[in-house]
Amino acid sequence: MKLVAILAGIYFAVLFLTPPAAHTQISGPAQILFQSANGERTAKNLAPLKWSATLAAAALQHAQRMAARNTLSHQLPGEPGMADRASEAGARFHSLTENVAEGPGASSIHQQWMHSPPHRANLLDPQLDSIGIAVAVHDGIMFAVEDFSLAAEKLSLQDQEQIVNAQLRSHGLRILNYTGDARRSCDMDNGYAGTHTPSFIVHYATPDLQTLPDLLAQRIQTGKYHSALAGACASNAKIGISNYRIAVLLFQ
Repeated sequence: MKLVAILAGIYFAVLFLTPPAAHTQISGPAQILFQSANGERTAKNLAPLKWSATLAAAALQHAQRMAARNTLSHQLPGEPGMADRASEAGARFHSLTENVAEGPGASSIHQQWMHSPPHRANLLDPQLDSIGIAVAVHDGIMFAVEDFSLAAEKLSLQDQEQIVNAQLRSHGLRILNYTGDARRSCDMDNGYAGTHTPSFIVHYATPDLQTLPDLLAQRIQTGKYHSALAGACASNAKIGISNYRIAVLLFQ
């Protein structure tokens, strides 16, 4: 039996892009690999992975390139990197990882991945929630790609601010209504804008709006501040949508 060749790679993204979504159907070997992946996760009491058409579109592009060159790689000469491929296909993510393999069949490839620690770790990673899979064939050999991600939810600036303001409110701070000042300050990266001068301001980027950065939490814990406000602004990065840009204004 022909041995299955495999590679695993991980890329954590802190980047931004909003291209149109891709539409990819799941069937055949890709469906077998998808069901096998979620079967393994269910057996470990892990949440199943959601199918991502955008990740599948990126995976198909890469699988076809590998099959055409009859070689395995996470990035072939002249090809965009993993994060760029996913972003160009329309994927939005906080983190991204990939398994690639070649072998005689989908079940054989899955078993090889499960017997390889880095590939198994990708399949059973509780921090990942989405997957796109594609298979291309060359001379009877399957070239398979699994792209996994922790998907990023698209939130409006107002939604982002409401989440952070709720965290500030939970620390006993009164939320002010100087939204314009806060957003203009966020766009500046440093300093503040507007007619209401804060006692302290923190600018930060984060994939997790539910957690305040340590510097901000420490300032609040001093008890010096009675009011606050969060302002959100668009990310200035190029790929992914992984980080939210926030400015928090504190007032004594």
